[in-house]
Amino acid sequence: MLEKITPIILTYNEAPNIGRTLQKLAWAKQIVVIDSYSTDETLDILASYPQVKVFKRKFDTHATQWNYGIEQATSEWVLSLDADYTISDELIAELKILPQDTNVDGYFARFKYCVFGRPLRGTILPPRQVLFRKDKSIYIDDGHTQLLEVKGKSTMLSSYIFHDDRKSLTRWLWAQDRYLVIETKMLLETSISKLSLSDRIRKQKIIAPFVVLFYCLILKGGILDGWHGWYYAFQRVLAEIILAIRLIEAELLREFSGK
Repeated sequence: MLEKITPIILTYNEAPNIGRTLQKLAWAKQIVVIDSYSTDETLDILASYPQVKVFKRKFDTHATQWNYGIEQATSEWVLSLDADYTISDELIAELKILPQDTNVDGYFARFKYCVFGRPLRGTILPPRQVLFRKDKSIYIDDGHTQLLEVKGKSTMLSSYIFHDDRKSLTRWLWAQDRYLVIETKMLLETSISKLSLSDRIRKQKIIAPFVVLFYCLILKGGILDGWHGWYYAFQRVLAEIILAIRLIEAELLREFSGK
């Protein structure tokens, strides 16, 4: 099965992460990387892996970037990975023995979130569909990120992917603010009836940061992870606070411009 899978990765200034991601993909005949014109050492690291094929494309949306990557793959199956994902040895073994003549068209994977390389007990990251048949799948935009639509049956893999982002806090803040501007637009332009429960809570602005803090520390056991758990919880709370500020700003500007 491994011979029928092409990993696809999106990159932009991922030098702190991409090497660890690629080290776990030594089994792949070809790895497709869509780079948004990185200015750090990302391209140098990619060049050191002979099976990596780099395509440069200016970033517009996640969905179009992913769909462009899918078009470059020549295999039957695609494994979509962020540049800070590291697949576990257990997942590699599981992929190797997946049946080739299956009626399944897509597979979800669960995540273990890492802080400075240490896996946490829990995460707010939901399972993501990462392995799918190329000819039955397409990405669509969903807020600041993307949603994969697979025409057919999907199931869950039993092994985990590690989410281990080691970029600086400054870069994290830059990325979060960029994403949350898009998320704000989505929340304001989508009717309440079409929003998920979590998005309805976020739109209230005040409640979400407290819910996230309780969820990360108590429900997911982050308080037992020491400062690694607090770091993750504070990150997620800060993201919700920035979103709340963005929502307030947008609503006040709309009110001001209407006068």
